[in-house]
Amino acid sequence: MSSETSPQSPARKPRVAVVFGGRSSEHAISVVTAGAVLRAIDRAKYDVLPIGITTDGRWALTADDPERMAIADRALPSVEQLAESAEGGVVLPVDPSNREVVYTEPGAVPKALGEVDVVFPMLHGPYGEDGTLQGMLELAGIPYVGAGVLASAVGQDKEYMKRVFTSFGLPVGPYVVIRPREWEADQAAARKKIVDFAGEHGWPLFVKPARAGSSIGITKVDDLSGLDEAIAEARRHDPKILVESLLRGREIECGVLEFEDGPRASVPAEIPPVSAHDFYDFEAKYIDSASGIVPAPLGEDETRRVQELAVQAFEAASCEGLVRADFFLTEDGEFVINEINTMPGFTPISMYPRMWQESGVGYSELVDRLIEAALRRSTGLR
Repeated sequence: MSSETSPQSPARKPRVAVVFGGRSSEHAISVVTAGAVLRAIDRAKYDVLPIGITTDGRWALTADDPERMAIADRALPSVEQLAESAEGGVVLPVDPSNREVVYTEPGAVPKALGEVDVVFPMLHGPYGEDGTLQGMLELAGIPYVGAGVLASAVGQDKEYMKRVFTSFGLPVGPYVVIRPREWEADQAAARKKIVDFAGEHGWPLFVKPARAGSSIGITKVDDLSGLDEAIAEARRHDPKILVESLLRGREIECGVLEFEDGPRASVPAEIPPVSAHDFYDFEAKYIDSASGIVPAPLGEDETRRVQELAVQAFEAASCEGLVRADFFLTEDGEFVINEINTMPGFTPISMYPRMWQESGVGYSELVDRLIEAALRRSTGLR
């Protein structure tokens, strides 16, 4: 048969590397999130390569087994449990002209795993959600889902996030920051700064790591007696801490998703008070499965206002792909933005996919839209 009449081989499906785990305190939640995404990716449309990053930073080839990536009997999963080898490592290319991923084992010939067309970075917290991984992918010329280097860094650092929002006229609540050198130079003066803040804005205060998420390391402090322990807990996760005053009101969340014609907001959700917890902490979110109300019971004007603010926050931080924006609706009827999350959780009980489900975008379609948006974008300045 001549070459002119030979059947053509089908075009190669885009290859998605789902990267998860990582070195942050949110390692386990990243694994859970990645499991849900792996379950949802359309295998008829995409080839998938799961890559886990261990808690010590090794890039491991892992089993494509979402069932082993869930929380079971209150036990959290890890990349170490999923890695196909205790020593092997995955190496991404650093040459933009080459997207070939290589797997190496000590004493063995490196094995080519094929090209990667897009990375879905399901990492939460430092060393993944904060612009570090995004910068590496920019250097490699590999498209990726979600925010770029600047937006990822701004979205991770709550101080600079609030500074950006303030500069764009978005309403933020009172806060004070204690930086590492400030604490190391004079702990008494740094502590007094917090006490003076409490004197101006009142107790209780929330003491939190400035660059962590999933409510990890956050303590609600009702009076002076609990302050030192709260500072120590926050600094255990991040040497830079943020202290916020209590905003009395309702907790409202809103998702933003990048469509072909620009970002759109989902229906909002409300996080009701959780009786078994002081606030919506890690245990309430992931272990005890506290659930929000979707859609939030808001009036039309309130819904429209929080959706507008969510998109404004997305644009202010130069985000791409997706964002979950968290607000307080205060007792005087004003929305105050608390923070954005540039890679929100995708666990089965996570608010971001639930809000989009209620907005008419199902889980699988949501994942597909994020991958398609990443494939449409180029790396580099844009």
